[in-house]
Amino acid sequence: VQLVESGGGLVQAGGSLRLSCTASGFSFSSYVMSWYRQVPGKERDWVAGINSASTSTSYVDLVKGRFTISRDNRKNMVYLQMNNLKPDDTAVYYCNVLWGGYDYWGQGTQVTVSS
Repeated sequence: VQLVESGGGLVQAGGSLRLSCTASGFSFSSYVMSWYRQVPGKERDWVAGINSASTSTSYVDLVKGRFTISRDNRKNMVYLQMNNLKPDDTAVYYCNVLWGGYDYWGQGTQVTVSS
């Protein structure tokens, strides 16, 4: 299982970023995919999830109405569109899949939102 995130960067408050995660090594279209984020010294927090068929998505309250998770099962990719970013969204963002009873993570992509 391999997950590779991209798309992070530095953006001003109110701006937007689109994160991407490329997955390989498992049957991508059969699994729930999630995004998490982590700031130094704190636990990694769940942000959003999407089911295998893209018929159901869920979000932590802090990002509802601002973030949108989506996936493309033909390309084995999952995305996180982040709008109206706030300084508190600054974190390393990770793609996640629970496969074979284990959590798998990418290397993360840094998102920094300046005020």
